[in-house]
Amino acid sequence: MKILGFDTCLDKTYIILSENEKVLKSKTILSDGKNYHSAYLISTITEVLKEADLTPQDINLIATDIGPGSFTGIRACTTVARVFAQQLDIKTVGVSSLEILSKILGRDDMVVLDARKNKAYVYDGKILGAVELEEVDEMIKGRNVITDNSLLERVSQNAVSAVSYEGGEYPLGEILSKLALEKEPSDWRSLKPLYIQPPPVFKKA
Repeated sequence: MKILGFDTCLDKTYIILSENEKVLKSKTILSDGKNYHSAYLISTITEVLKEADLTPQDINLIATDIGPGSFTGIRACTTVARVFAQQLDIKTVGVSSLEILSKILGRDDMVVLDARKNKAYVYDGKILGAVELEEVDEMIKGRNVITDNSLLERVSQNAVSAVSYEGGEYPLGEILSKLALEKEPSDWRSLKPLYIQPPPVFKKA
C-alpha cells in the first residue's frame, strides 16, 4: 500500500511517501519569513511524487495530521487531504498531532502543548482536552513529557524529563505513516479538523 502523508499543523510542513512501512521519499519545509510553510504543501507534494517516479493515481491512502496546532495549518492539510482523496477516490486517515508527538522518542510519552489562555492540550494515551496549567502541573509529576518551547521551562520543573519537539529533528512523517496503517481508513467526508478549542474570532474594526 502506497501512502501519501503530510502535516502542516506544527512548526514545519513535512510530506512523506511510503509503501507500507518503507519510506520512499520525504521532505520538510520551514517557513521562509515571507510565507507560512503550509503555502508550499501542494507544490512539494508534486515534487515528492515526481522524484519517486509516481503519479497521484499510484497512491492508495492519504494520511494527515488533523490537529491540534495552527488553525491555518489544520485547515490547510485537512482540506488538501479531502480534495486529493475525493479526486482519486481513495480513503483517508486522520491522526492527532498529540498522538504523533507522543512517539517521537520511541515510547508512549505524555504530551503537553501550549493551548494559550492558561491551558495546555494534554495527551496521555488519549486526548484529555485543553486543561488548566495548574492542573497540568500535578498531572505531569513523575512523568516523561513531550512539550513545546513555550512550556518547556514550566514542564521541566515538575516532570521527570521534558523534551520540546521543536528543539530537535524527529521522524514525524514516519510516525504518521505507521500510525495510519494501524487505523481504520475512512471516506474523505469523514475527515475533519480536530479543534479542541474553537478557532479565534476576530471582530471587524
